[in-house]
Amino acid sequence: MTCIGIDLGTSNSVAAYLEDGIPKLIPNALGDTLTPSAVSIAEDGTILIGKPAIDRLITHPDRSTAGFKRFMGTNTTVTIAKREFRPEELSALVLKSLKQDAEALLGVPVGQAIISVPAYFAEPQRRATLAAARLAGLEALRLVNEPTAAALAYGLESRREGHFLVLDLGGGTFDVSLLNKFDGVMEIRASSGDSSLGGNDFRDLIASLFLADQKVEASRLSPCDYAQMLSSAEAIKQGLTNSDCATSKVALESGPVEWSLTRERFEEAAAGLIARLRAPITRVINDASVSAAEIDEIVLVGGASRMPLVLGLVTRLFHRFPLAHGRPDHLIGLGAAVQVGLAQRDAALEDVMMTDVCPFSLGVACLDGTSGEMIMSVIIERNTIIPVSHKSHYHPVVDGQKALLFRVLQGENIRPDMNVELGTLQITLPPGSTTFDNIETRFTYDISGALEVEIFVTRSGETTRQIFTGQSGLSEEEVESRFASLQELKLAPRDQAVNRALIARAERLFAECVGWQRDQVLEQLSMFHARLKTLSVKDLTGLRESFSAWLDDFEKNLRF
Repeated sequence: MTCIGIDLGTSNSVAAYLEDGIPKLIPNALGDTLTPSAVSIAEDGTILIGKPAIDRLITHPDRSTAGFKRFMGTNTTVTIAKREFRPEELSALVLKSLKQDAEALLGVPVGQAIISVPAYFAEPQRRATLAAARLAGLEALRLVNEPTAAALAYGLESRREGHFLVLDLGGGTFDVSLLNKFDGVMEIRASSGDSSLGGNDFRDLIASLFLADQKVEASRLSPCDYAQMLSSAEAIKQGLTNSDCATSKVALESGPVEWSLTRERFEEAAAGLIARLRAPITRVINDASVSAAEIDEIVLVGGASRMPLVLGLVTRLFHRFPLAHGRPDHLIGLGAAVQVGLAQRDAALEDVMMTDVCPFSLGVACLDGTSGEMIMSVIIERNTIIPVSHKSHYHPVVDGQKALLFRVLQGENIRPDMNVELGTLQITLPPGSTTFDNIETRFTYDISGALEVEIFVTRSGETTRQIFTGQSGLSEEEVESRFASLQELKLAPRDQAVNRALIARAERLFAECVGWQRDQVLEQLSMFHARLKTLSVKDLTGLRESFSAWLDDFEKNLRF
């Protein structure tokens, strides 16, 4: 069964495949290799994915959504077109679209994928990703950490050996990994990150500055105005990448507002976010026991890494310029495709070996004999190379104790309740147990993310085992029910994708402008609709190209 690599991103998603040991990108129906992670339901009930869905966030906010990856692993629901969706279901629709793109390119059914996730995705978020794959009709062979995928792709591209620090700042998450490459072996030494920090947070900061200048509260904006504001904030964020000042027009219902922001003011306001970027970098270097001087290259990955403040932060930390990768948005997807080759033992990669690490500490809740407080007892430390097996020893608290409850935890906090509980094991103790009895506990963690917990009671000789496989948090019945429900929703046909994208873009521009400019858009859109009904399929290329060129020129003049 054909397997592809997928980067399921907060802002954009990427699919790739491996050909003769070389990862290659898969274009969507519009010919783009980046597919915005957005979903919209058209008036006829068909599902629009990607660019048209992004445009419809402004014109049809009640029928469109984006940014749902941040809710993965929670019970949050999103309502679009009066229908509630879980984050897994929305992600499944994006995955299903990527699957169809791959099948259109490769000409064979695609049933398997290796999907990247942020290194700091906790177990519930990973389970939700696995559920999304199942709902999309894909078997997820493995979840690979995003910085690991990026490091793998970069390691294959680079001829250099040594230590590489990979900083991946995407739309919703920030990941850091330290890679050691030597003689065909690529070893992840340490990973860290922030699963709730990304380019969207900097966009939202710009939006808050706009609201402050306009003396308007976000809650007073209509859904359309709010979407317009976020779109303009994103445009300013991108504009500040190449300029000291950026200007954008915000088309509010009360009238258009032209607003400017300087890079200096933006970076001053972003001081708190910049501090959050610094923390995972410091942690990775400390965990890997590598000095800054020993790092041979620093590589920036992810679309948001283009921001000058990221370059400035890294330059100040390491007293040298980082290397901005030529395809920062694509590297993780390419790395996921390389991981497919490694998993399938592709002959072209037989000289390549990759090791990964456990991104979180794993342990159990136990009573501290000195303080009398419940603490987390760590059995496998974070950034331990996997696969790994470690054991620890525990004892009953009082003589005659009849049972022990083991709470299996994931996280770094000393307080058990502040970590993620993966599950529990109840152990029955034999009669006459004492505080001197030995309870041997072994944790075994493999590269697929499965954790085996084995507890051996010395007095009775009994062993209890349980495997935490990271399967979907939904029950089998729920998965089957939601899968059937999603099957009723039909993705827009690929041969109509370009038309729908152009129409969605024109409708967005109509919403953004007023007066004679709005009349121009309406005239061109009406002509496009009319000619679609009269021209044959083979004659549509010229129509689409001319309409697209007109929209490009109009939007350029509208924004600036």
